[in-house]
Amino acid sequence: MANFSKPTVPQFSVDVYQNEFLPEGGRDVSAIVTVTSTGGGTTGGFASGGPAGVVIMVDCSGSMDYPATKMRGAREATAAAVDTLRDGTHFAVVAGTHVAKEVYPADGGLAVADARTRAEAKEALRRLSAGGGTAIGTWLRLADRLLSSAELTIRHGILLTDGRNEHESPAELRAALDACAGRFTCDARGVGTDWEVKEVTGIASALLGTADIVADPAGLAADFTAMMEHAMGKGVADVALRLWTPVGVEIMFVKQVAPAVEDLTGRRTEAGPRAGDYPTGSWGDESRDYHVSVRVPQAAIGQEMLAARVSLLAPDPAGGDPRTLSQGLVRAVWTDDLAMSTSINPQVAHYTGQAELADVIQQGLDARKSGDRDGATAKLGRAVQLAAASGNADTAKLLSKVVDVVDAATGTVRLKAKVAEADEMTLETRSTKTVRVKR
Repeated sequence: MANFSKPTVPQFSVDVYQNEFLPEGGRDVSAIVTVTSTGGGTTGGFASGGPAGVVIMVDCSGSMDYPATKMRGAREATAAAVDTLRDGTHFAVVAGTHVAKEVYPADGGLAVADARTRAEAKEALRRLSAGGGTAIGTWLRLADRLLSSAELTIRHGILLTDGRNEHESPAELRAALDACAGRFTCDARGVGTDWEVKEVTGIASALLGTADIVADPAGLAADFTAMMEHAMGKGVADVALRLWTPVGVEIMFVKQVAPAVEDLTGRRTEAGPRAGDYPTGSWGDESRDYHVSVRVPQAAIGQEMLAARVSLLAPDPAGGDPRTLSQGLVRAVWTDDLAMSTSINPQVAHYTGQAELADVIQQGLDARKSGDRDGATAKLGRAVQLAAASGNADTAKLLSKVVDVVDAATGTVRLKAKVAEADEMTLETRSTKTVRVKR
């Protein structure tokens, strides 16, 4: 049984790592912005609002009966997640097929977790059975309706599927994701090997959650428990990274680079003159890194300027203007000292490599699937080289199940003749996971 104590409200800090020195004519400025939230106290008068809400969406399509361990594992995993709910948390369980049906509390709303409702929910789970198709967009829309039925501070979904989204079009799923984005976060899991990696990772990406594979249904309970514990640790929702830039500064990109690569550039919403907000979702006791790249106007040697101001904001529970949680500055200084202007900041270099690692893994796997063995070998070889150089041991281990490594330092590899489908899907699903730079 979980510890049902209420999480404390995090305090936030922003640290900026960069080489601010540019050569004559230099215009491109990169910085790694580390955001850290630590539990305890309040943040500048910021107080946590109301309760959290979680909707668990369980695939109950016909394929969940093959093998039968999948449906049994899903029931047990959902029961374990329900046991992990903190007292006072609003929750519901949804059975997903080609339609979405609320299994518990089945009254169009959310239950409030306590000993009685947890027991009732687990009893309702015993009646879950497999049958029907798969239309994930309908599951998400029902979760959105349920989570909007109560005044909640944290709104979160957990989604499990074992198959492809065959009973609605990609456009219908995309429309559902667009409708739900910013309204709740969602972790997505694929069980077995018959689901589509890009669908599951796309759901998690759009809804600022995590994605992973659980190849063996026996691992579902532990995974669901960990996901729910993580959700229960969130204290502040809807946090935005606000980037303000002076006149003449062009934003090249904004990416989360740890704990996983996520490009936020296209998710900007305007927030006043020369300012835009990038969503980061909900926060508990954790740290994340963001790569900010801007292009500044040319300036003379000896000049300096503020290239960007990075602020972290959260909604005011009272409905006022967003609260500023912390800030950091990105600078540009022009120098004729060649050593200073050509030095690459270690944090920027590390995460540039990690972003490339994620890209070349995806490109290599796509080439492999299309039959381009030379292209796959080159890309996956580069991935092995980057993983070794950055100390990303987890990714290196996953790559070794797809290629035979001849020389990691040079990226010399041979494609394996036979690769287990679960191993290839695991590499693809976890390709964006990064390791933190060593300070």
